[in-house]
Amino acid sequence: MRFLGNITAKSDSKGRVFLPSVMRKVLQANGEERLVMRKDIFQDCLVLFPESVWNEKVDELRSRLNYFNRTHQQVMRQFVADTELLTLDASGRILINKHYMEKAGINSEVHFIGVNDTIEIWAAEKMEQPFMSNEDFGQTLEELMK
Repeated sequence: MRFLGNITAKSDSKGRVFLPSVMRKVLQANGEERLVMRKDIFQDCLVLFPESVWNEKVDELRSRLNYFNRTHQQVMRQFVADTELLTLDASGRILINKHYMEKAGINSEVHFIGVNDTIEIWAAEKMEQPFMSNEDFGQTLEELMK
């Protein structure tokens, strides 16, 4: 499952926003009905995981953690605790509750960015954060692909 694109949308006063149709089609083609949303670990954005992708990430994390290690238990708890299970409504919208909108600094306009098997949701005001300068991007990509 691969999501592509950088698509702008607006949320309404209740926090509902249309998931871009190109991304809805990927979900439908893969039989995904639900999404898991959490704030990104490193960036000021929200991340939507198709439920099957979320389950894979949780399983992978759990496999690397020792159940009988206090710190490992705290990491697992923190990773899964602040999440929300979402279902698209009949119009193809998701509801982003105020708690998450505040965490990501979202007022009204959002950008959906397809990032491999997840979808990031960015506040319009923070759109410079996820990207490197063109020069840094080219140089880093060159180093990675040697």
